[in-house]
Amino acid sequence: MNDPWHRWLFLGQLAATLYMTGLIWFVQIVHYPLFGGVGRAVFAAYEQRHSALTTWVVAPPMLVELAAALILLWLRPPQLSLPLLWASAALLAVIWLSTYLIQVPCHSRLVAGYDESIHRWLVVSNWIRTAAWTARAALLLGIVDRLMGK
Repeated sequence: MNDPWHRWLFLGQLAATLYMTGLIWFVQIVHYPLFGGVGRAVFAAYEQRHSALTTWVVAPPMLVELAAALILLWLRPPQLSLPLLWASAALLAVIWLSTYLIQVPCHSRLVAGYDESIHRWLVVSNWIRTAAWTARAALLLGIVDRLMGK
């Protein structure tokens, strides 16, 4: 990409996606499964604090990722394939929909106290985001590889 504006947008999106991909794997393999060991007596307070603090860690990169993806889709640089940008945006839509239709409601219910079935659904359904972010990272790295080969 010759235009520095497009380059920085793409690199910002890539950095945010790679950050979130690493984070979601940690959450999927370590963090969410450990919820069951917190203890019922303190779980509600733990979950409330967890949700508040997690927002600070995930909201900025998720918003950077979303903004950059939408701007690049709208002001597509000629070096970027429109189908690849749409695929990237579709994966992002899956991530956001899963987050707000599944994971956020699970966390909202867990604030009332630990519930094993909700916890189980949180862990299982989070594979949607884990797979989508992993696919998105692979897609964006594939774009980088193609651009570097030119």
